[in-house]
Amino acid sequence: MRSINDCFLILFVSILVFGMVRICEAGGLRKNFYKQTSCPKAEDLVKSLTRVKAEANPALGAKLLRLQFHDCFVRGCDASILLDRVGTDQAEKDARPNLSVSGYQEINDIKAKIEQACPGVVSCADILALAARDAVSFSMSPTPLWDVLTGRKDGNVSLASEVNGNIPGPSSNFTSLKRLFLNKGLNVNDLVALSGAHTVGFAHCGTFSRRLYNFTGNGDTDPSLDATYIESLKAQCPNPADPQTTVEMDPQSSGSFDSSYFNILVQNKGLFQSDAALLTDRASSKTVQQLRKPRAFLDEFGKSMKKMAAIGVITGNAGEIRKQCGKINSQV
Repeated sequence: MRSINDCFLILFVSILVFGMVRICEAGGLRKNFYKQTSCPKAEDLVKSLTRVKAEANPALGAKLLRLQFHDCFVRGCDASILLDRVGTDQAEKDARPNLSVSGYQEINDIKAKIEQACPGVVSCADILALAARDAVSFSMSPTPLWDVLTGRKDGNVSLASEVNGNIPGPSSNFTSLKRLFLNKGLNVNDLVALSGAHTVGFAHCGTFSRRLYNFTGNGDTDPSLDATYIESLKAQCPNPADPQTTVEMDPQSSGSFDSSYFNILVQNKGLFQSDAALLTDRASSKTVQQLRKPRAFLDEFGKSMKKMAAIGVITGNAGEIRKQCGKINSQV
């Protein structure tokens, strides 16, 4: 039989262990973080404000997904991509891979209204994560398509020089894609699932025109791209590419967040080389086939978004809650 001292020792250790777990959880992301703050309706406010924006701009979901992705892959999900340059020092948004990224104004507008209701409580990083989810969800489902944990703080550094090498390009091969994702703590399944975001939105002709007109430098086309699709793209994107012209990333389904992307992918109609690259690896190709099922795609996409949205987050006493998303507080 255990002695009374042994029982007290077990109880003491248990308190220490579980107490430490609670402290760690409190300093990290969690569900409904803002319900325990002075802004308990924060997520509802973001949802309603985002809905108004998305109703006026059906492409907003695709834009905010891309904005969040580009934010998280550089310095983590700290809203550093939202910061404006200071003087001659270029910020992340000034780097070449981010020049076609949009959605900044919508996030700034939502933040301004949140600040009026709850000044200094809700971070720009959380607003971006919530708004991206809500903009995609509102026309698809009465409930959010994936969970968003909250409690992020905003970073105070944004450097254009840190973007190249961290954002996968449209011409990336599978090896470089896999390496980039692994460096962020994401696996091949995450790579394939998150690529499914290409089921919504549009792309500029210049991002893929080499596949149509000069794939190897000899005036040829990419043999991995469906021939009929090539002719369709050429009709929309004459050579040289017009920087203003865009085409659907998922033909006939670019306005619907569904598994159609994976169906066109196996037909060799993935718009980017990085799309086609998913078929060049046995494991990723198997995942592509699995995610052709609508429910499977939505489930896996949600899991991968949750992982991506936790990359390099700032929580607890670090970072700050910006008053304006484009400036650190010392500049306001």
